[in-house]
Amino acid sequence: MTEAMMTIREMCDAYDVTPRTLRFYESKELLFPNREGQKRLFTKRDRARLKLILRGKRFGFSLEEIRQLLDLYDMGDQQATQIQRTYLIAQKRLADMEEQREELNEAIDDLREQLKWGEQIIASLTDEKKAAE
Repeated sequence: MTEAMMTIREMCDAYDVTPRTLRFYESKELLFPNREGQKRLFTKRDRARLKLILRGKRFGFSLEEIRQLLDLYDMGDQQATQIQRTYLIAQKRLADMEEQREELNEAIDDLREQLKWGEQIIASLTDEKKAAE
């Protein structure tokens, strides 16, 4: 086996994914390992694609978005279309993430206020119990 090829186990160890994940990405036409019987052999290109898939997932891109972006690699325009499209999707995703962060910050602030209210109620109940004793 050449150094450029990796087995499914080597891929799992190198990228901290499961064999099931790799098979799933293959079924979604995101990875295209070479086959020797039941054995899957991943090329340098598969490894590069997996890195991009994992990064895209981390940023919240859908698998369909990732697949479409990866498919743009071979357009013959030195990846200009792929890079431009990725940039546009990333801008939208960043805006979505920032909006989610704002909503989460509001929810956190609201929960803090509710906890303060709860502390006051608990303290007053404790004071009433002590006064009754």
